[in-house]
Amino acid sequence: MTPEFTPLYCANHPKVESGLRCKNCGKPICAKCAVLTPTGYSCKECLRSLTKRFETAQWYDYILGPATAFLLSSLTSLLITLISTFSFLIIWIVIVALSSSIAAGTAEILRFITRKRRSKRLFTITIIFFILGALLVLAFNLLNWTALAFQAIYLLVGTPIVYYRLSGIHMSK
Repeated sequence: MTPEFTPLYCANHPKVESGLRCKNCGKPICAKCAVLTPTGYSCKECLRSLTKRFETAQWYDYILGPATAFLLSSLTSLLITLISTFSFLIIWIVIVALSSSIAAGTAEILRFITRKRRSKRLFTITIIFFILGALLVLAFNLLNWTALAFQAIYLLVGTPIVYYRLSGIHMSK
């Protein structure tokens, strides 16, 4: 005698038959509702609740982080503008060699200000204000092509570094 199996139907789509279950809550899910994670399939509701658990930013982080990013980026851009009046070779050495270090230092200051609290929205807003801080100084230097070029280098090098350091993404180990 063979045991009979009752078919499972997706919790979100009751007419769709499925053999998958969420690894967290155990409810049946179809291929449209299933999200593959490194440890198995999860439903979208469980993933949403996990994401909320990891977003720890407080309301004032959304003020302190962007304001600090704007200020630090503006000061660094102003420093780059001042350095651009020196010899062209010195500028290349300083800007190219130190842009990544300055950006990493900015990110660490921002992490200290926000007490390492996390939120994807916070990282995005902070990066926008980081770029706006540099663009503010850049707006006053539109006729100075050297300063303009080095501001662009600083933004192209610094923006991804600040974002990755804030979000905790490690590009290499």
